[in-house]
Amino acid sequence: MLPEKMLERAKEIAYLIEENDDILVVTHIDADGITSGSIAKVTLDRLGKNCDIIFVKQLGESEIDKIADENRFTWFTDLGSGQLDLIRSNVLYFAITDHHVPLEDDGRQLNPHIFGYDGGYELSGATTTYLVARMLGRSLFAKNIDLAPLSIVGAVGDLQDSREGKLVGLNRWVVEEGLTSSTLEVVKDLKLFGKQTRPVVKMLEYTFDPFLPGISGNERGAIEFLESLGIKIDEWSRWIDLTAEERRNVTSALVRLCMNSKMPFATIKRLVGESYLLVNEEEGTELRDAMEFSTLLNATARYGYEDIGLQVCLGDRNDAFKRARSLLQNHRKNLSEGLRLVDELGITELENIQYFDAGDMILDTIVGIVAGMCFSKANLNKPIVALAKNEEGIKVSARATQKLVDRGVHLAKAIKQVTEKIGGKGGGHSIAAGALIPDSEVENFLRELDRIIGMQVK
Repeated sequence: MLPEKMLERAKEIAYLIEENDDILVVTHIDADGITSGSIAKVTLDRLGKNCDIIFVKQLGESEIDKIADENRFTWFTDLGSGQLDLIRSNVLYFAITDHHVPLEDDGRQLNPHIFGYDGGYELSGATTTYLVARMLGRSLFAKNIDLAPLSIVGAVGDLQDSREGKLVGLNRWVVEEGLTSSTLEVVKDLKLFGKQTRPVVKMLEYTFDPFLPGISGNERGAIEFLESLGIKIDEWSRWIDLTAEERRNVTSALVRLCMNSKMPFATIKRLVGESYLLVNEEEGTELRDAMEFSTLLNATARYGYEDIGLQVCLGDRNDAFKRARSLLQNHRKNLSEGLRLVDELGITELENIQYFDAGDMILDTIVGIVAGMCFSKANLNKPIVALAKNEEGIKVSARATQKLVDRGVHLAKAIKQVTEKIGGKGGGHSIAAGALIPDSEVENFLRELDRIIGMQVK
């Protein structure tokens, strides 16, 4: 059950929204943001409200000015809590469903942090928005339960299942909703990307988190590994094409391989966990598995095609889906190129953090994803910070491991402290956070962030 106080707040937010017939939805440009905005739009459409949706990279003064000029009730999803003062000063009527660290409590926002839950892994922007969607229009109550799988895509896209190998906290309530409505299936499986769509050899070859000795980055090694288990495949055989026994044998062998390589238990544990399957989507497509669905959405949003991702979430399985697949191929190519560039640039280590400066060689919209992938080769004992240029200054994307968070690292708090001193703005979660800072402050930013992270781990 949901906490009573949180349930009451969700009802209050729903009441605020229902009082308005013309609503602007403002959301973020990632998988969690797209699914959050989609859930809001579907719900409002069902209620017969006039609704438009816009996507933003960040919520700064220029974006708020444009929103204020609309003079409409605004529903902020997957953002807003960290910019509450700016919103209140400029937007008269609004509601927020967000999971990032909030500036303070406000009766017009639903945020897990306010109620003692961690928005980094216990409730995402999409699952928070889903809670309000379930309260909107009591006559639609049973109908809106069909949005649970879409919110799970958002939570998985936000890596909320990476800590425990499954969704936990208040996200669990949403998982149960999906199971109850028979729109979601939960299976214990390998936590590797591409189980629905990639040839199994490529799925293994392209796995770097965790790094599989003799297999990661080695096509021949992946083939020989499967052959050693007596598994016969062709070049197109996918994970879902293997028998249940074959999948069990591969999983057991991978765990043994990692254990024999003296890999930390916490890393090995990430190999196996829950996979979330969308029952009503076609098997063998990117939409069947929540992990692949979320990556497809990221491939649209990160390149300025958020509307394509939105249309896919709203049910377009023709033109929008085909376009999204094309963008996904380009996204994978860019991530691979990004990793290659980091190899060339090198990762610089300070006392408590490590960083690379991509300049304008990696898009600021994907540099955070590249940073997270770099843990396959970087120092696991220090957060990694990526820098990239954009039209407004320097985009900072910081990533940590769960082990670092357990030691006291909280990237959002650290970055907020730094930006308050040097200018700029930032926020996020304990394990992942970002900022936008002036070009002239990069050295000061890195030095101060290094100092604060050092204090956190001590």
